[in-house]
Amino acid sequence: MKVLLLQDVRGTGKKDDIVEVSEGYGRNFLLPRKLAREATAETLNSVQHAKEAQAHREEVKRREAEVMSRELKGKVIQIQARGGENGKLYGSVTGDMIAEALKQQHGIDVDKRKIEQEEPIRTAGQSFVNVKLYSGISVRMLVNTTVSGK
Repeated sequence: MKVLLLQDVRGTGKKDDIVEVSEGYGRNFLLPRKLAREATAETLNSVQHAKEAQAHREEVKRREAEVMSRELKGKVIQIQARGGENGKLYGSVTGDMIAEALKQQHGIDVDKRKIEQEEPIRTAGQSFVNVKLYSGISVRMLVNTTVSGK
């Protein structure tokens, strides 16, 4: 009996795989527990459409990330942080601060975990960060940090 797995089943296969199983295993275990569906032409067609739709959504996200990458290339993020007179900051500039500044200054909403700093920013001046926009697409941006009095 051919079945389409709806979930990962240990020893049988992964989700969306079409596998050949014994009649008893399919009818008495997989189907009642909703772990699989009988592999009919209709089922296979619906899975194919779902995969195509998912691939299309991924391609749209990738294109949007590439456009955003081109827009952000060469732009500078300005951050004011509290610090002393000699340019040392009270603490450091965090990914959260960079994400907030990026949203305010350039209108781009990026998760703070997608911002990679080579080293913590603890002094005023310029430094670079990598902003991951999508898998394999990132943009290197300049962060200009200035010290505010209080």
